[in-house]
Amino acid sequence: MTYPSKIYKRILLKLSGESLMGDDAFGINRATIVRMVNEIAEVAQLGVQIAVVIGGGNIFRGMAGGSSGMDRATADYMGMLATVMNALALGDAMNKAGLTARVMSAIAIDQVVESYVRPKALQYLEEGKVVVFAAGTGNPFFTTDTAAALRGAEIGADMVLKATKVDGVYSADPKKDPTATRYSSISFDDAMAQNLGIMDATAFALCRDQKLPIKVFSIVKHGALKRVVMGEDEGTLVHV
Repeated sequence: MTYPSKIYKRILLKLSGESLMGDDAFGINRATIVRMVNEIAEVAQLGVQIAVVIGGGNIFRGMAGGSSGMDRATADYMGMLATVMNALALGDAMNKAGLTARVMSAIAIDQVVESYVRPKALQYLEEGKVVVFAAGTGNPFFTTDTAAALRGAEIGADMVLKATKVDGVYSADPKKDPTATRYSSISFDDAMAQNLGIMDATAFALCRDQKLPIKVFSIVKHGALKRVVMGEDEGTLVHV
């Protein structure tokens, strides 16, 4: 297949922790993370600058029973540490695949990973390195969706790519309603009016205010990430 010229110079890819599980009940499925990294490598080879925000649900939700009744801030910090574990695994897999990855944490754990410093992150991106942002925003009560919106705005990303298990945003749940249709594009205002739940409210409002478009696509669909970057009709574009 012949692709048109890429249309994005710099992207922020948001991956959920659950996306790393594959068919496992929790944790990291090695074959799944290798496949994802290969998809990212294809895009990096095009010269696109890539930053990644990773969640921690595959690790922390496996311990959800133990966090029952726990102080919310404490539980959130545990979740942030889970994202650091995922970021280290993702960075290691990228380095083994021939990419050069740098993991940066919003929480200082200097013996394990370097702390997030915006100018340094921008330098890494300009050098062609893949930057993996860990520990969310570094603050409790904020999701990794919000971290993705924040980091995307900070690094001047052309777009936030939200990777899901569904190939876009639908008018209804496609698993429950066979007549549900996929939106090729939708405005922020329409998405809010329809309560489509694309991201949490804080993240969504930040992207809207910063005029930072969101592309929702399926990470389990082979080649989808590359097709998104090439500007093909893949997933759903959320725009101002």
